[in-house]
Amino acid sequence: MNIELLITGIAIGLLTSAPIGPVNVLAIRRAVHYGFLPGLIAGFGALLADGVFATAAAFGVTAISDFVQQHEIYIQTVGGVLLIIFGIVVYRSQAHLKGSINGGGSVWRGLILSFVMTVTNPGVILGFIAIFGSLGERAPAKGDYFGALALVLGVLSGALLWWACLSALVSKLRNRMNDKWLAAINHTAGVVLLVFAGLILAKVAQDVFF
Repeated sequence: MNIELLITGIAIGLLTSAPIGPVNVLAIRRAVHYGFLPGLIAGFGALLADGVFATAAAFGVTAISDFVQQHEIYIQTVGGVLLIIFGIVVYRSQAHLKGSINGGGSVWRGLILSFVMTVTNPGVILGFIAIFGSLGERAPAKGDYFGALALVLGVLSGALLWWACLSALVSKLRNRMNDKWLAAINHTAGVVLLVFAGLILAKVAQDVFF
């Protein structure tokens, strides 16, 4: 396996996962409410979507990227509406620190939400295409499937490392919080999600009408 491509992929996975966005907000909230594992699984949903898009970009699969580009406005609209709904639900949710860590429904709901949030963001696959394209001679050569696989595995490893560290840190701080802290986090998270939704829908409106 190409170690250089693996390390490059890890760096890309960290860089694409770390910026604060809707999925980071969701993972932080899950870790605060339920502990390490639910927070990690929430991030894992985004990791799955990243894996699909990174694979498409690394192996030169154009069908997915063409579909995303052709239907970008519709995909962004769906993503923006979902964020509005989720933002309102988060803002209005009742904060109780003693939520069950083993609540399976809550855990897997986080994974599904984060996957949907990521897969409805056209910028993800376009971002991977741009990043991989910028690697130049360091990118896997055409037909180098093992190199492309190493790059994708690196991306997934880097993303997993980010979500694990984030969830571990937040779940550790969780022990110092009370229900008032959680209420503030819920309100802040809800507002942040609504702001992201507004920015997405504003971009859609700009693309459609201007």
